[in-house]
Amino acid sequence: MSERTQTAPALTGRFAAAFALAWAVHGTQWRKKTGIPYMAHVMSVAALALEHGADEDVAMAALLHDTVEDSEDGEATREVIEDQFGERVAGIVMACSDAVAVPGKPKPDWRERKETYLHHLEAEADADALLVSACDKVHNARSILADLRSDGDAVWQRFTVSDPKAQLWYYTSVLEVLRRRLPGRLTDELGNIVLSIAERIP
Repeated sequence: MSERTQTAPALTGRFAAAFALAWAVHGTQWRKKTGIPYMAHVMSVAALALEHGADEDVAMAALLHDTVEDSEDGEATREVIEDQFGERVAGIVMACSDAVAVPGKPKPDWRERKETYLHHLEAEADADALLVSACDKVHNARSILADLRSDGDAVWQRFTVSDPKAQLWYYTSVLEVLRRRLPGRLTDELGNIVLSIAERIP
């Protein structure tokens, strides 16, 4: 146990406030076409981040990583995050977002969003953002694999893009970036999960 952990609380009221903001955005949302509250995902990503060395700011960003995409007004949400929690947390959230929600407008095309995300992950994301991204993808990929095992190919119909090969392209591309930029146990786990998913795609 580090001296910092011994002499200061691991998490403070700032984390509780970030949780409240995550709930304000996601509290009534569900995982795509499931009976699982969306909060289960952001809580899992934050837990993974903490288990892999995240400090409070990074764990807060993990809780909030989808808020700019999934709120009514992404830019307004970003401003709230920066005002309440600081530039570092807001910066991680933005680095982990593939779009900024604009009131009254649809998100850009799926492939365009994913290619933009991959570019930012490769060229601009710092170690904090890479950790949150890896935790996000590990939890999502775990869920996909578990659902493939229980429900078979029907799982792909839950996604905006239902082509499993397109989804595999995306996860494989993220994995390739993380292997270069964030090698280690977490990325290795993602690699094993993606391989298991690939084996179930004809």
